[in-house]
Amino acid sequence: MIGADAIVKCLENEGVTTVYGYPGVAICPFYNSILDSTIRTILVRTEQNAAHAASGEARVTGRVGVCAVTSGPGATNLITGIATAFADSIPMVCISGQVISELIGSDVFQEADITGAVESFVKYSYLIKNVEDIPRVFKEAFHIANSGRKGPVLIDVPIDIQNAAIKNFKYPETVNIRAYKPTVKGNVVQIKKVVKELEKAKRPIICAGGGVHLSEAVPELRAFADQYRIPVVSTMMGIGVMRTEDPMYFGMVGNNGKAYANRAMNESDLLIMVGARVADRAVSQPDLITTNKVLIHIDVDPAEIGKNVGPSIPLVGDARHIFEDIMKEEFTCEHEEWIRTLEGYRETMVQKRNPNPDYVDPAAFIAMLSNEMKDDAVYVADVGQNQIWSCNYHIVKNGRFLTTGGMGTMGYSIPAAMGVKRGDMNRQVVAVCGDGSFQMSMMELATIMQHHIPVKIIVIKNNYLGMVREFQHYNYKDNYSVVDIKDGTPNLEKLAAAYDIPFIRVENMSHAQEKIREFLAEDNTMLMECLVDPMDLVK
Repeated sequence: MIGADAIVKCLENEGVTTVYGYPGVAICPFYNSILDSTIRTILVRTEQNAAHAASGEARVTGRVGVCAVTSGPGATNLITGIATAFADSIPMVCISGQVISELIGSDVFQEADITGAVESFVKYSYLIKNVEDIPRVFKEAFHIANSGRKGPVLIDVPIDIQNAAIKNFKYPETVNIRAYKPTVKGNVVQIKKVVKELEKAKRPIICAGGGVHLSEAVPELRAFADQYRIPVVSTMMGIGVMRTEDPMYFGMVGNNGKAYANRAMNESDLLIMVGARVADRAVSQPDLITTNKVLIHIDVDPAEIGKNVGPSIPLVGDARHIFEDIMKEEFTCEHEEWIRTLEGYRETMVQKRNPNPDYVDPAAFIAMLSNEMKDDAVYVADVGQNQIWSCNYHIVKNGRFLTTGGMGTMGYSIPAAMGVKRGDMNRQVVAVCGDGSFQMSMMELATIMQHHIPVKIIVIKNNYLGMVREFQHYNYKDNYSVVDIKDGTPNLEKLAAAYDIPFIRVENMSHAQEKIREFLAEDNTMLMECLVDPMDLVK
């Protein structure tokens, strides 16, 4: 057995079923060894998308996503995908090939200090110097990636280490890293303080972030909110924690969220912030969530608690365990008047739109699409105006809503949707992107067809980089700069035909439902183009 064989054995021991990547000389020993494994390899068309695909699979399965690329530009191309996963706390193991060990540091062909380059965007990174370390390193990497606050781990493996003979392969059964002991169980004293404040509160609210999904605490949070009738709002990454039409859910908060959700959070007297970073996109004015209220911040990462705002009660631990422990306590609380107030806000503060009837109304279209999608379908939104429309108008039933909130990486949706579909081939998966973000990952149509990954793709086309155009509309008085993509956008019908992908165009709302049903009827790849008024706004 050589090092490359050992790496494959490690992946098999971790239950890995798919590796996304792009080969090159420095990673060839690994890709040669994996031929003798049942692990499926997916050849993406650019390395960044290997990370996005691994991220999509990880988010829908709860397992660690895996990607593998070569040294130099292969590894550096991966950085944006790694940074995206890090910002969204997605568990991944990223394997990079490296030049021969003795040549590291001499600037040879396709050498890059990738462990140094990704230092800001990984939980941890390894440069393997001894082939015998491979089993330990991989065991640790998977543990680190998928415990505590989850995130990507990079393993850099020189080609000579991949080719070296390993004398004693034994995959460890346990991990013991002295400096890494993430807290899972919440402090009992702090939990009792939370219960005491809940009993006193008249206007409590829960703000759920993406950490609730990552800790698999959705059933526990829903049960807690239902039993004690506590209203819930969410950050962008927390969408789907509650079903959209659950009467206790009051929408997404933040600059682009629901006005009544923001008002609910601001007027509460007790705010439970769980699995959320209190970042600027969700909370633009931190003082508003501390003034005249008790702030309880629950997070598995102690570094996030108090980073942007000081909580009244900090509570470090895994959200699932904490909600289980809170519900073991005996207490009562009553706030029906508060719920009626919020229901009134929801009815009277609905955003009014005035769509152009000559085009598709993205808000109505996304709601219509949601209603036609399967109950457990996965909706993957890209970045831009399409993301905000998706956040505000997609209806989550018993499926998932995925997007990238922390880094806001354009081009995420198509490769992520590929990973989602590979993670669960039985689920309906729809990727929604703008015509700008589509062109950042349209090369993956080749991957989708080559590897038979049936993903539905919708392009919201307005011939602009819409979110930036909207910013320039408000801040630069319609003085548009470098946002017009009309003359550079390909003919999507011809592009789809080039890949033998069926194509549907929706020009306005008159036949939208009929075309949506046609689009979703079969579990095959299909590309839909929706023509949207170039001047439409997310507000």
